[in-house]
Amino acid sequence: QVQLVESGGGLLQAGGSLRLSCAASGRTFSSYYMGWFRQAPGKEREFVAAISWSGSSTTYANSVKGRFTISRDNAKNTVYLQMNSLKPEDTAVYYCAAAASGLRFKSHEYDYWGQGTQVTVSS
Repeated sequence: QVQLVESGGGLLQAGGSLRLSCAASGRTFSSYYMGWFRQAPGKEREFVAAISWSGSSTTYANSVKGRFTISRDNAKNTVYLQMNSLKPEDTAVYYCAAAASGLRFKSHEYDYWGQGTQVTVSS
């Protein structure tokens, strides 16, 4: 069992930066692949980024590639999403999720979810 709690969301202007954190409970955090998803009003939840259990492999949605960076600190049971050059279209609730195996792109392939944190980017 893994419990996830996101933090770090907020309101900022376009071009700014923000770092989201996702704190996990449970001694097995380091064995999970972690992902970030987001959901804008009226839209489906979409994949943003994922990272392997060791942190050696990462993958990103094309829409955020080069702007966002996913990382993890297994000693702190935390995964991060550094977001730079933010755009109004990045506005969404951001969720972190844990998958038992593999870098996953689809939400139904993840086993545990956080409650989400709101990111709002104004133009």
